[in-house]
Amino acid sequence: MGSVAESGTTVLLSSHLLVDLERVCDHLIVLHAARVQLTGGIEDLVAAHRQLVGPRHDGGPVAGVATVVRASHTDRQSTLLVRVDGPVHDPLWTVHDVTLEDVILAYLADGETQTSHTAWGVPA
Repeated sequence: MGSVAESGTTVLLSSHLLVDLERVCDHLIVLHAARVQLTGGIEDLVAAHRQLVGPRHDGGPVAGVATVVRASHTDRQSTLLVRVDGPVHDPLWTVHDVTLEDVILAYLADGETQTSHTAWGVPA
């Protein structure tokens, strides 16, 4: 990795070990069923996502939320992993930071049956 950093060479890694990708890569591409689900700089991707916990969500808009990536519900509560487009100030929602692993797994969760998933990383 040291010589790659010194020479500025781009290296493409394919791994299911998310900790390794976060440690050595600065750009990530997440594929699911041969389609790009997510791409961008690792720090930017993590910064653009949050977990919201609040009352049961009916699918309506939430100020500051661009996309609901993954939702889980109980009878009275919803937990949403979202891509934000601004701050979420609604007092009904508790906002939590997420990890890269949280983000990747949320994008890979929908339709996850027997399909293999691969995250590609480009080392820094």
